[in-house]
Amino acid sequence: MRNRDLQKEDAIKKTALKMIAEEGLENLTMQKLARAANISPRTIYLKYENKEDLLVKLFIEEVLGSYEKNVVMNFDSSMDFKEGLRVLWTNLFKYFIANHHAFCLMQYGKISPLLNRAFLERDIKEGDYFTEVHTFLNKQIKKGVIKSFSIGIYRSLLFAPVMELVSEHFDHLDRSSKLVTPEVFEACLQAVIDGVLLKKDTIS
Repeated sequence: MRNRDLQKEDAIKKTALKMIAEEGLENLTMQKLARAANISPRTIYLKYENKEDLLVKLFIEEVLGSYEKNVVMNFDSSMDFKEGLRVLWTNLFKYFIANHHAFCLMQYGKISPLLNRAFLERDIKEGDYFTEVHTFLNKQIKKGVIKSFSIGIYRSLLFAPVMELVSEHFDHLDRSSKLVTPEVFEACLQAVIDGVLLKKDTIS
């Protein structure tokens, strides 16, 4: 690919991510993107079939690797369950509130074929990403610390709640009081832990 083409593609991606963060995913259109990036719509359609194709490529190339790297920061699969989950929750929350565009793409993926299509296009299988987290959960199941559910079920049980807290954070940005305080965060984390532990305990 020629340098000029690479520059155009980079401009398209950066502008799209900026628009998603500032205006929301629902307001991103290919025509608006072309104007903002100072590129003809035809050029964009030569590179991307449609908006969903653009979002798939943005998610794979600009979000997924960074998302994994940040979520597993200072995390180790040998951690105690409560400690490990607190690290994952804290990292996930911090990453998404600092990367609104990534959160928008992830939320869009929940109500569209976006994520499945992205994984199919790159032949990404369960375990290709977040391997350390999968190992952590399987260890906890084997040790009898948490209930025996599949990794897919645990994605919903353990991480959907913190995604909702991120959503509440963004919904309350313009309000005088924060809904998601450190106390609320800890209480929600404790409630999730209590729900999956085989032996009830409290966070130390």
